Order: sequence, then structure tokens, then C-alpha cells
Amino acid sequence: MLDIIKLDQKYGNYTGREILGHCDHTLLKQDAVWADIKRVIDEGISGNTASVCIPPSFVKDASDYSSGRLPICTVIGFPNGYMTKKTKVFETADAVKNGADEIDMVINIGMLKEGKTDLLKDEICAVKEACDGKLLKVIIETCLLTDDEKRKMCHIVAESGAEYIKTSTGFAGGGATFDDAALMVKECGGKIKVKAAGGIKSIEDAVKFLEIGVNRLGTSSLYKFFC
Repeated sequence: MLDIIKLDQKYGNYTGREILGHCDHTLLKQDAVWADIKRVIDEGISGNTASVCIPPSFVKDASDYSSGRLPICTVIGFPNGYMTKKTKVFETADAVKNGADEIDMVINIGMLKEGKTDLLKDEICAVKEACDGKLLKVIIETCLLTDDEKRKMCHIVAESGAEYIKTSTGFAGGGATFDDAALMVKECGGKIKVKAAGGIKSIEDAVKFLEIGVNRLGTSSLYKFFC
């Protein structure tokens, strides 16, 4: 059960309810089973989180179970991003058909490193088209990029039609940092929104990310704080 006092309490400039409202309540562990997914959905509904972010294989059951009570988010090309464009497009179309409301896709990082930015943008645009109007967040895996590459990706994602750029999968040895979030918020200039994910485990960190200008937080930990 959520603690009403904690939900209504102010943490910096945000109430507990407002913080949860920015969270994609996440469960992407490899050994997750339906009982775990169902619990996360129930928590997301009770906390009025921005979404629940779950593996693609659970999207259909999650969509049926939630019955529109909260958005269902899933991941594409996860976690490494080196699948073909055709594969990512198929994954996306399948997820949307199964009831996904939001898509978090991982870029082809090697493509960026090789300077193949036209191909990279084309892939993101193709996935966005396959979203069929659903929200797209583009994961760039900041822990593997230089600052110049992060800046470049802000512009590529903004030009692609995606709604969000996202820092991390949480599976590459590093997660969101305040410096990366500030860089991305500044470089995006309000053209697209920023999602920070990976390693966000405290209310203090969540508030700092929000104050920097991040709009979404990918986390599996914050909900428990309000129980």
C-alpha cells in the first residue's frame, strides 16, 4: 500500500505524487515472470506512474490486464541495439499491435561510432513510422558515447520525429548521470524531451534530474520509497 503522507509530502519542488507521475515504472529483468509483471502493473496503476516499462513478450497480456488504466511501454532492439533496421521495425509494429502505448528503442551504437548518421537517422525514422502514432523514446546509451556523440544524437533524434531521447538501458555498465542529463536538456533546447534511466535509486536523485529539466525517469526503485 502507498503511504498517503509520503505521496503528499514535498521533496524539493515536487510532491511524491508528482515524482511518480514522471516515472516509467520498470521491470526488464531476464527472469521476470507474469506474476512479477502483474505486480508492477498494479503498482503503476496505484501510483499513477507515467507508464510501466516491460519486456515485449508480456505486452499483450499487460495491455489486456491494464485495460487502459495506464500506458504500457516496451523496449525494442534491447539492450544492445545492433539488430537490423528491418528487425527493429518488425518488433515495433508487433509491440504496437499487441497494445504498446510507448516504445523505447536502442540505437545502433556502432553505426554512430562509424559516422553513419544518415543510416542511423533513417533507422529511427523507420521505427517512428512503425509506432503508428505511439510515443517513441530513443535510447543512446550515454556511458558508451563521447560528449560530441551525445550532442549529435540530440539533433538526430530531434529531426527524426521521436518525442524523447533517453540516456541508458541500464545494461551497459553505466546509467544516467546529472552531467549527461544537463548536456542533453541543453542541447535539445526543448525540441524533444529527455528521459533519464539506469541507476536512479533515491528520491534525492530523482528530484535533481527533474530540476535539471528531465521529463521522464526510468526506474524500478522509486515506487517502493512511497510504500
